[in-house]
Amino acid sequence: MCGVRVRRTFAFLDLSGFTALTATEGDERSVAVLEVFRGALRRVCSRRGVRIAKWLGDGAMIVGTESTPVLAVVLEMQCAVDLLAEHIDLKCGVTTGPVILLEGDDYIGHAVNLAARLCDLACAGEVLADLALQSSLPLWTRVLDQRSVAVRGVDVPVPVLNLALPLAGPGMCLDPICGIPLTADTAVASRAAGGAGTWLFCSDSCLDTWESRPGIAAPAPEAFVRDGIV
Repeated sequence: MCGVRVRRTFAFLDLSGFTALTATEGDERSVAVLEVFRGALRRVCSRRGVRIAKWLGDGAMIVGTESTPVLAVVLEMQCAVDLLAEHIDLKCGVTTGPVILLEGDDYIGHAVNLAARLCDLACAGEVLADLALQSSLPLWTRVLDQRSVAVRGVDVPVPVLNLALPLAGPGMCLDPICGIPLTADTAVASRAAGGAGTWLFCSDSCLDTWESRPGIAAPAPEAFVRDGIV
């Protein structure tokens, strides 16, 4: 067998409403939306150290050696897709587990299949994550509910978490790189911002990105470039 057993975390992302967008607004508009989505996912994955395993039409499969960055990617992309187009939402399924890495670039195993099934079962805007990921959630994650879902090919219901970004509110600061709302308790790192107070960061990767931009006092959060799209 030309494969090696490894443990990885997988997420499948799918643009809900993309077929309807193509039908109502045409192929050119759909391609433009898809190009912006793919560009944003590349930037977010690169910053957080997550690999895009493959593109799947109006979606993607991503993989990471650590679970927390993968979860952070799908949650950050939820926010980004909100700016993409009206009636377009992102739905995701996330799992972790041992799989076989085949020929260096393909993953075979239950964890991959389950992530794809959870993405299929998710409603527009939902992130469904295997309960096994509970201890790996970013500190700022909001858990909307926990439930069990029937998955095709699995004998027993699978317990999952329905995840979301935190809601912005009083006393919260936006990470200056990704724009995620944070408090001092949910931030991974902080830096003095002179007279502006304190910058809070959701991850070491966002902090590293900030510190690699000397002389920029307050960069805008990374998001979709809307010019020519919306």
